[in-house]
Amino acid sequence: MMQVGGATQSTAGGASPTQTAQSRSMVDYNAFLQLLIAQMKNQDPTQPMESTEYVAQLAAFSNVEQAVQTNAKLDSLMAAFSLAQADGIIGRTVTSADGSITGEVTALRIISGGAVAILADGREVMLGPGVIVA
Repeated sequence: MMQVGGATQSTAGGASPTQTAQSRSMVDYNAFLQLLIAQMKNQDPTQPMESTEYVAQLAAFSNVEQAVQTNAKLDSLMAAFSLAQADGIIGRTVTSADGSITGEVTALRIISGGAVAILADGREVMLGPGVIVA
């Protein structure tokens, strides 16, 4: 038996916490960019922004952009890991962390939060801490 992690039965519909956090960071990133552009457009030409303030804002913009790109690369890495995991799980029996769901894995669905095992009877188990793969 191999311990993979705690499973919960996935629910249809609704965004995962990762998707929600991602959309929040994109809204924050876009809002920051819009505020920076609006400030630059509307500054008083007789009293331009101090160069140090401008550089500080550009540095903050760069940090936000790098964080968004890092998150995208981490999501890509997680998807690749989930695909590599699929080969070893299809055809095996999984049991959810609470023991309420057990069945043979016929397919794997990759989502932003990891992998979901699709069982022969159609039920789904999110692969994570506490899931047992036999």
